Amino acid sequence: MKLGLRDGAESSFAVRFAWLTGLRLIVLTIVLIVMTTIYLGGIGTRADSSRIAMLTFAVAFALTGVYAAVLRIGKGLPLLAYGQMFIDQIAWSMIVYVSGGAASGATSLYGFTCLCGAILLGLRGALIGLIAGASSYALLCTLLVQGYLLPPPDQPLEAYATRWSEAAFPLVLNLLAMSVVALLGSYLAERLRVTGGRLVVATARAEQAERLAALGRLAAGLAHEIRNPLGSIVASIELLRTGGSLGAEDDALCAIIERETTRLNELVTDMLDVSRPRAPSKAPMDFAGTARDVVVLAGKSGRGRDVPLRYVGPDSLEIEADTAQMRQVVWNLLRNAIQASSAGAEVIVRVEADAGGAVVLAVEDRGVGIPPEARERLFDAFFTTRSQGMGIGLAVVKRILDDHGFVIEVESEPGKGTTFRVRIPHSKELALTPS
Repeated sequence: MKLGLRDGAESSFAVRFAWLTGLRLIVLTIVLIVMTTIYLGGIGTRADSSRIAMLTFAVAFALTGVYAAVLRIGKGLPLLAYGQMFIDQIAWSMIVYVSGGAASGATSLYGFTCLCGAILLGLRGALIGLIAGASSYALLCTLLVQGYLLPPPDQPLEAYATRWSEAAFPLVLNLLAMSVVALLGSYLAERLRVTGGRLVVATARAEQAERLAALGRLAAGLAHEIRNPLGSIVASIELLRTGGSLGAEDDALCAIIERETTRLNELVTDMLDVSRPRAPSKAPMDFAGTARDVVVLAGKSGRGRDVPLRYVGPDSLEIEADTAQMRQVVWNLLRNAIQASSAGAEVIVRVEADAGGAVVLAVEDRGVGIPPEARERLFDAFFTTRSQGMGIGLAVVKRILDDHGFVIEVESEPGKGTTFRVRIPHSKELALTPS
């Protein structure tokens, strides 16, 4: 049931990466303007610092073009994101180096990369950004204090911390600030992701509710007008059959009419069920007995005569649920399995209690199976993979189970059949009678 999610996740990641790459370009431009016009006092005023800064910005802008090219290809984006974070933290270290070392105000740029990592990759991205920034910053401070790296010749020596007594405080303070930014950013990014997911689900439910409301208005207006002529047709067919004057061919035609009117009546019932939901009225019920009765009834009507049906499970097993709605769930799942099966292919309905204390209903068929691309929309109203029907039955099942707090799972292999499995949590001692 996870098919189709990967492409959506990759598309979302690419969009975030593109936006953050653009934001990174803006930040680079602002820092370049500030460095050259305010801190360095113009390009060429301080030759050594200007040369280092210009080289750093040139490389950073060039890599932005590389990122844009890879974005167009759309492959290896997470690996590129990790590489971008490492490179950016090194670039910020170069800016810190020419602007005061350990006490430079440019150290805040490390936090920007940590935030980008959190937005792109969550906690892992924030931690990678933190490790890269903290390592490069700590290494820069260490090199300056130990004398392995000298301040730029055009910068005042007193602006740089060249002893641990001077460098320790800004080093610890900036590392702590980076850690707080990374952790807070990852937390906010995760909350945003969860909220965004809930918003998508809520939007989808609102759209479905709107469709169901429209269907309800249509169904309410048509149900009465359709069922009246259906009743007249069925009554007329019964009168013709009891007359005894029909030949074999006429009797077969009457059977076709009767079967199709039954199917049309079931369709009207499904439309009313899905368009006018009601809250379940829970009470103790014999779920196993209900499932067994539905199997017996289905075997005597429609295609149930051509498809062998078998019930496997106890004679009695009690749960807390709405009896009428759970009967509808079993009936719709069984009817769906019958429609998916060829003549002679057995359909099995199982009711059992699993080791975790849950009651499990399984409806197994040996039909053609469900195509992988259709599984994500299997329980959507009006979605069907068959040429007949409107795709309402499974939508009714999903709504009823959601209202009860029960879970439905689907296992299907093309060409080998499908199993719908309903799990019903059970906190009380199971009252069951073996068959």
